[in-house]
Amino acid sequence: MANPRESELSYPLGDALPEPGTALEIGPGVRWLRMGLPFALDHINLWLLRDEIDGQAGWSIVDCGISSDATKANWEQVFAEHLDGLPVLRVIVTHFHPDHMGLAYWLTEKWNCRLWISATDFHLARLASASTVGMGGEAAAAFFASHGLSDPQALAKIRGRASYYPSMVPAVPSSFRRLMGGARLRIGGHDWTCIAGFGHAPEHISLHCETLGLLISGDMVLPRISTNVSVVDVEPEADPLSLYLASLQHMLDLPTDTLVLPSHGKPFRGLHARVDQLREHHDERLAEVAEACAAKPCHAAELLDVLFKRKLDLHQTTFAMGESVAHLNALWLAGLLLRRLGEDGVYRFSTV
Repeated sequence: MANPRESELSYPLGDALPEPGTALEIGPGVRWLRMGLPFALDHINLWLLRDEIDGQAGWSIVDCGISSDATKANWEQVFAEHLDGLPVLRVIVTHFHPDHMGLAYWLTEKWNCRLWISATDFHLARLASASTVGMGGEAAAAFFASHGLSDPQALAKIRGRASYYPSMVPAVPSSFRRLMGGARLRIGGHDWTCIAGFGHAPEHISLHCETLGLLISGDMVLPRISTNVSVVDVEPEADPLSLYLASLQHMLDLPTDTLVLPSHGKPFRGLHARVDQLREHHDERLAEVAEACAAKPCHAAELLDVLFKRKLDLHQTTFAMGESVAHLNALWLAGLLLRRLGEDGVYRFSTV
């Protein structure tokens, strides 16, 4: 849902947006790219960082966009017009999701350079690009059915999404350089610190540059929408919401005037305010879920109307179901709800 307290944030670049295939300079050696996505969330922000590795001048790319002809064409335009005649030296990916990882193979092959990513997300990307892990197919449909999703059409569409991840990430580089929380990268004469975040992805890496006052937040902190935090079929008893909220807390260690470069939305200031907003948002949702389960035992599907106040398409419903289970699991694993498997094969949650 849109952020009702967005006025607490500021957008120093105003309404400026880079057109696909172009770049907008937002700081010394930092350029903003924006490319399309075929979802309701219709864009992703990507970043170019002026760099030098082993004495060679060039650029580091942060995040890639999905694998599509349109995205490749946008990149080709960027290469021709916005690299100042210099090569790409490395490709940094914040996490394994397809809009971030999609063209990593194509980019690293084209520029003969290395992929930099957390080990957890690298290996999951390799697995997901060759299978249906957590993204669709029979296992995903069975998982959502066990949490109350019963609409035959919706379940059939989820089964049909077996190629969801491979369609946008058809290949993953065979080798990588590992990023970990606390590691420091020297990029373009500046130190960037890796901040590991959990809950949205297995091991998401944000990048903070103290001297430039910048945070490439990836999907961990977005200005207008709340980050998706989902449980998927491969880890059905996971508690990603608690992990995500704990990760957000670490963002408060950064300076209040940090310019946040998010993967979706516009660069903004107000990091601490946004973290507070996101924590309050999830606290409110958890309270609403607990209240609903106090009235009667509930499954995740019937809580969609509690958690989401708008009509959802299939793509959104898949993520919304994962989020509903995430809120239920957080309360259940904290000992605040009981979980029971009914004779109909559906899990329902009730107060202790």
